[in-house]
Amino acid sequence: MLKLKYIIPAVLLLLGAAFYFRGLGLNENIVKVDMSVREEINAPDPEPAITYAYLPQYSHKVSYQRHNRLIEYLSHETGLSIRQVFPDTFEEHRRMVENGDIDISFSNPLTYIKIANSGAKAFARIIEPSGSPTFRGQIIARKDNRIIRKVNDCIGKSWIAVDPLSAGGYLFVLGMFLEKGITSEDFKEIAFAAGPGGKQEKAVLAVYAGKYDFASIREGTLDIVKDKVNISKIRVIAETKPYPSWVYAARKGLDPKIKELISNAMLNLSMNNQEQAEILKQAGMRGIISAKDRDYDSIRTLIQKLGLSSPRKNEGGLVK
Repeated sequence: MLKLKYIIPAVLLLLGAAFYFRGLGLNENIVKVDMSVREEINAPDPEPAITYAYLPQYSHKVSYQRHNRLIEYLSHETGLSIRQVFPDTFEEHRRMVENGDIDISFSNPLTYIKIANSGAKAFARIIEPSGSPTFRGQIIARKDNRIIRKVNDCIGKSWIAVDPLSAGGYLFVLGMFLEKGITSEDFKEIAFAAGPGGKQEKAVLAVYAGKYDFASIREGTLDIVKDKVNISKIRVIAETKPYPSWVYAARKGLDPKIKELISNAMLNLSMNNQEQAEILKQAGMRGIISAKDRDYDSIRTLIQKLGLSSPRKNEGGLVK
C-alpha cells in the first residue's frame, strides 16, 4: 500500500506533463530553415549635403547653438542641403578641409593660411560684434593676482593658451611678446587647453581656477563664457593689435556655383532685417563681407615673424 501511495501521484504527474507539452505543440511538424539562403539588405545612402564646419574654438554644443540658424538660413536661401560637422581639434579641421570632408570652412586666419596652402580659397569674412572686420588677442589674469599687471609681468609665469593654431588665443599674443623682446623661453610653462572643442572656455576656466598665472584668448570670449565664470574676477592685462577677422573658405574643387550661391546668401544678411539680425547675433557677428586671399597677407607676415612660414601659391599658381 505504501508503494501504491507514491506510484499513483507520479503517474498522474507524468500524464499531466504529457498533456501540457502536447498543448504547447511539441508534437507539431518542425519547420527547417535553410540558413544558406540569404538576401543582402543595403542601408540607404545618406542624402548628399554640403558640409559646413566651425573651427572648434568652443564646445560642439556652443558651435551648434551659434551657427544652426545661420545654416538653416543658408539652406533656405540657396536650396542646398547643408549639414554642420564638428571636428574635435584645429588640426582635424585642417585635415578635413584638405581631404574634402569639409566644403565650407569657417576658421580663424591662421588656420585659413594653412588650408589655403592646399587650395582652399577665401570668399567672405565677418564683421565682429565690435563692428570691425578685425579682432584681437587678449592676455587675461585673475583680478586678485597682484603680480601680473602688465605684459612684462608675464615673464617667468605659467601661460595657458588655446591651441598651437589658435590666432587670438595664442599666435597673436606670441607675436606681441616677440615685439617686446619676450620669447617663448622666457615663460615658466606654455600649456595648451586639452581635449576636443571648448578650448577658449577651458583657457579662461584654468586661470579662473588658479591653475595658471595667465591665459591668452580671443577678443569676445569673456562675454561668451560669462554664464560659466564670474568674469568680474578676471582682468584683461593687454590686447594685441587688430588682425583680419574670421574667414569663410571653400575647399579645393568645390563647384564654383555652390560657392557663389552660399556667398551671395551670406552677403545679403543685414542687421537692418530683424530676423536676419537675430541670426547674425546668435552667430557672434554683425555681418558678412566679401574677402580675398590677399586680405590675409598680414597674417602671413606674422607667421614668418614667428618662424612658422611655409611656401604658398598665389592666385596665378606661383609659389611665393
